[in-house]
Amino acid sequence: MLHPLKITSTLADETRFQIYEYMLQQKKSFTVQEIAQKFNIHPNVARLHLTKLTEINVITADFLKSGKGGRPGRIYKATEQGVELSFPKREDTNLIKWSIELIKELGPRALETTKKISYEDGFNEMKQRLSKLSPQINFDEKLDLLSEAALLVGYIPKIIDTEKGKKLTLTIYNCPYKNQLNEHSEIICELHKSYIKGHVDALFEDNDFIQFESMVNDCDFCKYEIKVPLVAL
Repeated sequence: MLHPLKITSTLADETRFQIYEYMLQQKKSFTVQEIAQKFNIHPNVARLHLTKLTEINVITADFLKSGKGGRPGRIYKATEQGVELSFPKREDTNLIKWSIELIKELGPRALETTKKISYEDGFNEMKQRLSKLSPQINFDEKLDLLSEAALLVGYIPKIIDTEKGKKLTLTIYNCPYKNQLNEHSEIICELHKSYIKGHVDALFEDNDFIQFESMVNDCDFCKYEIKVPLVAL
């Protein structure tokens, strides 16, 4: 098992983290040259960053034969498993599985109760973050809070200006509960959605929150749209 310090020190480099985040979003393979051109760095520097990322298992490296002879080149791709920091090692997988199976066994009422709990958890977590800032927090500061929370659960916010206000999209490229989706996708997605909704409601009292992409429906990612009217800013 990788030591947590090795993982954190590898991702602490800003360029390296940006490369990993970009590869995670694109969901395709890249050569060293492609990464070098994208981030305007020397190919040797790009190769070093990619090697470091493969060492902590957040991307994979495979050989690609060009068909022209010679030594095959390498292609790199972000893994679906992502990275988990835990020291000492935590055994939460079975606990999650048992809890979800209990919800399934007890039926819709249990699911609604658990959704309420997950919503309140997200809402209170964001309210606690807000309490550390000025009461007159502006929209950009709220977005910064949302971005910080996003790093913890894997979603990335993007702002779009409209005539009626701001529209935010939250895109999750690597679901933190991916290992449980095969058996309990509907329950997990409902709970995760409630948790995110709690974050959003704590920041914007008046909002329209919609999910329109889901990995459960064979999409490449999950995407939420949040419309915030001008009067709410």
